[in-house]
Amino acid sequence: MCGRFIAVSSPQLLADHFSVEEIRVPEHEACWNVAPRADVLVVVEDRRAEGSPRALEPMRWGLVPGWAKDRSIGDRLINARAETVADKPAYERSFRLRRCLVPADGFYEWRAEREPGAGGRTRAMKQPVFIHDRSGEPLPLAGLWSSWRDPADPDAAWLHSCAIVTTRANELLAPLHDRMPVVLPEDVWDVWLDPAIEDTALLEPLLVPAPETQLELWDVSTRVNKADNDGPDLVEPLPPRTLFDV
Repeated sequence: MCGRFIAVSSPQLLADHFSVEEIRVPEHEACWNVAPRADVLVVVEDRRAEGSPRALEPMRWGLVPGWAKDRSIGDRLINARAETVADKPAYERSFRLRRCLVPADGFYEWRAEREPGAGGRTRAMKQPVFIHDRSGEPLPLAGLWSSWRDPADPDAAWLHSCAIVTTRANELLAPLHDRMPVVLPEDVWDVWLDPAIEDTALLEPLLVPAPETQLELWDVSTRVNKADNDGPDLVEPLPPRTLFDV
């Protein structure tokens, strides 16, 4: 799955990297601990205007389908499983018509471990791990987006929200979790973003694990576990441990 990631690249860097023609970001602050409900930057092409350009814009993380009664459903829809995304009511329309890229400068996963406790016993703990592209470039995570407006308020503003598509973990990440976000290679960005492509049979083969050699990982501080913590120190590698440390 993908429950936290980092987003520190500037809008202009992202625009250059993803060939974005229009930046719709009034302001953006780097974040080393992006959590659900946050506004995240996405790369999108859509039909809201004739000839709409490829744009970079903010959306709320946690997809709220257009038919939802309220936005709270988004808290349960931060990830969409690749195996069911074409069929689930919450995602199927977005999968056909509203796809995006969610740029991430890396993401976190947690490894289950045991650490020494009182009385010589051990206790379960979760060790956070930072994963990023070996090249240092932003990871283009496959995303879906939707537009929603409160049905109880006809004057309410539109809420644009997104979810990250996940697939089975590759061999590098499998010891941490059985899922990972889909990382799309550059040669399929045009297909993924094109809203005119509605044939899911063309899209589903894109939702596969990234090559192990593309990614690099290391243990980081448990300060990541608290969503309020932020800063570049969160991704600093922990010193290697020895047998005497466990």
